[in-house]
Amino acid sequence: MPVTRGFLGKRRASRPDRLPPGQYDTGSSWPTLTAEATPDLDVERWQMTVDGLVEQPHSWSWREAHALPSSTYFGDIHCVTTWSKFDMTFTGVSVDTLLEVARPKPEARFVMAHSTTGYTTNLPLEDLTGGKAWVVWEVDGKPLPRGHGGPVRLLVPHLYFWKSAKWVTRLELMERDRPGFWEQNGYHDRGDPWLEQRYQGDP
Repeated sequence: MPVTRGFLGKRRASRPDRLPPGQYDTGSSWPTLTAEATPDLDVERWQMTVDGLVEQPHSWSWREAHALPSSTYFGDIHCVTTWSKFDMTFTGVSVDTLLEVARPKPEARFVMAHSTTGYTTNLPLEDLTGGKAWVVWEVDGKPLPRGHGGPVRLLVPHLYFWKSAKWVTRLELMERDRPGFWEQNGYHDRGDPWLEQRYQGDP
């Protein structure tokens, strides 16, 4: 099982060096924040779809997704509301694995992540490839809790956590960028915590 130790490289010995500007270490707690009511999803009816500008649109059932090669991320996560949590372990399937099946077209440059709740968030395709993003269903060896996006969420740990869409069901590849839910409400289009890209107009 491949393990990615944080997209930014090796774990840093000094925690202050791992804390982006404007963030605080939340310690053992993991705050639960959401813009929608928490759904109660039946995994037997859940599907993950990759479509849009791809050669082969494809959907995976819960069982089919779990039959794919699994991948684990170990590292930190950062929320735009200023908390960070160190040494998290998430397991699921790499987005690269899904894209190998769907085969993005050359003109695909952006992705809209869709949740079963109707929530959306936009990302550059390059932020989801090269071992930087996952569709995950376990955290620290246990099933992902509903409040944190269970049974399955997108994980893009090098960006602020609103980009890691909860209850994800679809990745739509696009030629042109368009804003998702929070981006339409003033949040930054990309959301790099090390650049403090919290809101529109930030660098």
